[in-house]
Amino acid sequence: MKQILLSTSIAIIVLLAIPQKNKAQDTLQTNLTFEELLSVGFKQSHVIKQTAFLKEQKEAELKASCGIQFPRLNLNANFVQMSDDLHLDLNPVKDAITPLYQSLSTYGSFSGVPNPAGGVLPDNISTQVMRGKLAEGLETINSTNWDEMIQKKQFATVNLMATWPIFTGGKIMASKSAARLGVEDISYVSSEKNNQLISELVERYFGLCLAKQAEHVREEVLKVMQEHLDDAQKMKNEGIVANAELLHAKVYYSESEREFKKAIRFSTITNRALINSIGQTEEIQINPLSELFYLEEIESIEYFRQEAEKNNPQLKQIESKKSLAEIGVKVETANYLPTVALMGTYDVVNMDLSPYVPKWIVGIGLKWTIFDGTERLHKRKSAQMKVEQVNEFQQKASNDVQTGIEKYYQEIQMSLEQIQELNTATEFSEEYYRARQNAFHEGMATSTEVVDAKLMLVKVKIEKLQSVYNFDVSLAKLLELCGLSENFISYQKNPKSIIETFHN
Repeated sequence: MKQILLSTSIAIIVLLAIPQKNKAQDTLQTNLTFEELLSVGFKQSHVIKQTAFLKEQKEAELKASCGIQFPRLNLNANFVQMSDDLHLDLNPVKDAITPLYQSLSTYGSFSGVPNPAGGVLPDNISTQVMRGKLAEGLETINSTNWDEMIQKKQFATVNLMATWPIFTGGKIMASKSAARLGVEDISYVSSEKNNQLISELVERYFGLCLAKQAEHVREEVLKVMQEHLDDAQKMKNEGIVANAELLHAKVYYSESEREFKKAIRFSTITNRALINSIGQTEEIQINPLSELFYLEEIESIEYFRQEAEKNNPQLKQIESKKSLAEIGVKVETANYLPTVALMGTYDVVNMDLSPYVPKWIVGIGLKWTIFDGTERLHKRKSAQMKVEQVNEFQQKASNDVQTGIEKYYQEIQMSLEQIQELNTATEFSEEYYRARQNAFHEGMATSTEVVDAKLMLVKVKIEKLQSVYNFDVSLAKLLELCGLSENFISYQKNPKSIIETFHN
């Protein structure tokens, strides 16, 4: 990956600065190696960009979850309109004590009132003093407002409120753990998308290589058929071959021309798919500089199986989801425990608020659900069943990955076997074509035999190129399952890799 990232700037320059116009098609031409194309893909692919944004989203969610454990400070403003002012009417109390004060201040007899100079006052003096005091109290009772307005019907407040959960049964820690798993999970998703992009680019880049090679093969066939048609025309004019042989040569020339045009259009389609994979909007013609390649030997299938168990992004995502499901069980279990929080309120400013309301309040609150109709029980059971589902899905996914490893490994071996067989077939076909061509010039072979020999040689060459292409694609898919797609470049640059290309 480091090599890919280091060459990104170079590849962008190659892609955007170097292209030249094709005079025939007025299309930008760009020469790119596979490594340079891969760098461009990682830089411009819409899928990779989407994953990067998703990663930033999960990281933001993780930071948000860390704020749950801190106090919350809110500024609340309220304006209240009531139907009436709020009063406290104590007139019944006044009515109850007034007769007592009136009677005692008029008719009460008292004795034993302490004398300031010492001892007690005489009874007559004591009675006089006490009646005076009771008269003063009665006057105070009558002059006091016994219907007090506590709160006007309109008032406004601005309060600063603070809450701080100090115990939630583990929900806060579970929330933070779930957010961390979200970031971890998206890293596996990012790896999966990167691997998929590499496999897609291998399939399309080397598919374009194959299409270009097939185009060259068809072009050579067309040239040979043109030469054969010219020879047949000359030999017909000299009376060496019959007219049927000339007609036969013309038929095969027309067929070769159709196949050549078909190969050109297939190259155009493959090129269009490739530039779409790298997020390139401008119409360009990519000329692949890297060639189809294969290795006669690769690591054992056990190596790939072990690497898949350790590195496969999908399996790691499932492991992350399993941990998330287990956290869900902890959260549902926490619902059986109380929630405790500190709280406080401070009156910042008010309008016509009752003076009886305190300036600030602090306290601690507890909420504990004792009975909820078995809702918590079933929710916890549902969370446990989700864990079991993930366990089963994990087993199925692991089996699928191992099956995929077996499939692509066997496809690689099958491609290698076909390449070995086609090497021998190519030598035979080339020698057979030369023999038929020489025999035709000597009048010992027909035009049909020469054309059949040439088409057999072409068929063998294209099949060999197709087998090498299948090797490259299967290798990319195998590495994708192992989570080792970034190693594809090292296989391509391996000194033992064999380049396969068409030569005239």
